[in-house]
Amino acid sequence: MEAGGAPAEDVLLQCPWLPVSISGCQLLAKSWFGETAYRVLLTDMHCVWEERMDAAAIHSRAQELNRRLRAPVKAFFSHLREVAQPCLSGCGGRAHNEAQTSLTRQDDGNISMRLKSELAGLPFYWEFHCTPAPVALVCVQLVRPLLAMSRLLQRQVEELGGLLVRKDAEIQDYRENGATLSRERLQTDAFEEQTYSEDFMTKVLPLLRSEQQDASGFDADLQQLYAAIVAHGNARKRKLSVERSVEEPAATEGAVPSSPGGGSISSEPADKDRNQSHDGQVDTPGAEMADTPTVQQSLPVRSDPSKQRSSKPKKKKVGLFR
Repeated sequence: MEAGGAPAEDVLLQCPWLPVSISGCQLLAKSWFGETAYRVLLTDMHCVWEERMDAAAIHSRAQELNRRLRAPVKAFFSHLREVAQPCLSGCGGRAHNEAQTSLTRQDDGNISMRLKSELAGLPFYWEFHCTPAPVALVCVQLVRPLLAMSRLLQRQVEELGGLLVRKDAEIQDYRENGATLSRERLQTDAFEEQTYSEDFMTKVLPLLRSEQQDASGFDADLQQLYAAIVAHGNARKRKLSVERSVEEPAATEGAVPSSPGGGSISSEPADKDRNQSHDGQVDTPGAEMADTPTVQQSLPVRSDPSKQRSSKPKKKKVGLFR
């Protein structure tokens, strides 16, 4: 699939969920069509189904459903895109190449959407075989954006409530200074958030329960909000990625490389090799100094400190770090 992997996921994420009706089933759908590949997501709010197809898979299914078709994928994929996109975007497919669609729920939990249209004067058949989507995909494409939308709308409600309180204070100030309404029907009660929330829930919740077929649909405003939230999230991820790519080279340049031959730690293995004798025994500094006469061990203590530093008696006697 071209634009596969993360880029395709980002493109699909930016597509809003659209309400569609196929064979009497109310669904939300989002789709992406490339040059010779596509991704489709469908949900009835009880399950989410998906299908992803690349050029090889499209060619194989086209040969299976249309025995007489011998054209390459690029030759007929534009036609498939033209007839499928209206069905998956809720446009009703009223174009000249309108396709007949049907949806079938299978016993294994999958769903199949069949399309029939005309291509070069001959019938052209296509089937979308959608399987249940993994949880990670559902979270990315549906759950996280919906939670972000919920938080954003709640923040908007809080700010509007604060604005109403300030407006009430402004109106009260006008009244105290002698201002009056020219029309009494414009007069409103002071806004109380708790009272308004309780009244809203009492009146609106029963309406939502009686209109379940439309409760899952995204209207134009919600589609726009979904797209704005996703675009903001993608921009934030790109910014963090750029910052990390800038910080990593700086950290690498600031690191001090250790010298291969410097320090007693790096030279310790070599020293051990030198101390090991041919018969398998290891000569230690203590053993060599034990063989040295006692007079030589006490000699640096009686000598002058300046002479001791210049003569370096330890190197002459021990010889481990030549």
